Amino acid sequence: MKTIIKTEWTLFLREPATVVFAVLFPSLLLVVLGAIPALRQPQPDFGNLRFIDSYAGSLVVITMAFLGLNRLPATVAGYRENGVLRRMSTTPVHPGRLLVAQLAVNLIAGAAAFALVLATGRLVFGIELPRHPVSFVLVLLVGLLTLSALGLLIAAWAPNARVAGGLATVLFLVVMFFGGVYLPRFMLPEVLVVIGDHLPPAVGAIQSAWLGTGPSLVQTGITAVIGVLAGTVAARSFRWE
Repeated sequence: MKTIIKTEWTLFLREPATVVFAVLFPSLLLVVLGAIPALRQPQPDFGNLRFIDSYAGSLVVITMAFLGLNRLPATVAGYRENGVLRRMSTTPVHPGRLLVAQLAVNLIAGAAAFALVLATGRLVFGIELPRHPVSFVLVLLVGLLTLSALGLLIAAWAPNARVAGGLATVLFLVVMFFGGVYLPRFMLPEVLVVIGDHLPPAVGAIQSAWLGTGPSLVQTGITAVIGVLAGTVAARSFRWE
């Protein structure tokens, strides 16, 4: 299993665009936004936080959405289309291990991206470290695994890599919108904010674990249930060929 994970991680690193967008882009975006003086001033609309403080939770959504809904379904669907999974099914190594390795790559890349955002925010802009660190890690783990499960579900149902890419893009845009990436959440109508709080990856729980009073169990639980359901359906309907 370690060999497969190491191989998949090496392949991941050989795709510079993927590494930049998944791991480096959220921190680079934070640096760009933080370079604007007005966004470093406390605002009453953000509960006397700065824009870059209130936007920090949305930055980790970028990594989660890209890894779970862009990279993973495209990679797995491409493996199936190119016969990689079929060839593996004839060897002692079950193709399922390849899917586990993909999840492991997502977790490693996600951990690197999250750590980089925290370090950049703290060292460059003085953004607080998570007030509830254990809950913060758990919420990030639930969010990333849930979006990865949804990515596997798309890869399981899509007939080829092109269709998988199209379906994943639609879900990617929805997650990014409700995660407050395209438009800061304070600018959204309250009903959309509430919907975003409860949809994967539970950005409201992430924000609360980072700078609030702690994550909502309801928000985190809904995301976890969606992840379990998506993962179960994907495992039962996945086609190796």
